[in-house]
Amino acid sequence: MSLYATLEEAIEAAREDFIDTAEGGNGDEPPVPQQFNLQKYVMLDGDIMWQAEFFEEEGEAVECLTLRSGAAAQAIFDGDYDEVEITAEWIDENTLYEWEEGDFLLEPPPDTEEGQAAADEWDER
Repeated sequence: MSLYATLEEAIEAAREDFIDTAEGGNGDEPPVPQQFNLQKYVMLDGDIMWQAEFFEEEGEAVECLTLRSGAAAQAIFDGDYDEVEITAEWIDENTLYEWEEGDFLLEPPPDTEEGQAAADEWDER
């Protein structure tokens, strides 16, 4: 799993990996992605990290959440995206939090500010 400090770095690495591994490329033109997946990670030290993936087919089983498909995935692949828009649309419930080194869960550890807020919200229900 490769994590990147910025969304731009994650997308660029995913683009390079897709070109290197895609089966449909003929050398003259890059293969066309049909699915773009993205995952946000909050590390123990509070840093935000990103993982991105492109796929030739929609519906591929992956580590990241599918964010865009079809023409929208192609637009991100081509660099035609607004990083602010992507991060603003991100649903916090889809963020993974590091509990121990390399161990991630959908809820923050209770000994962090985010974790305590989530625990308080859960208790209110």
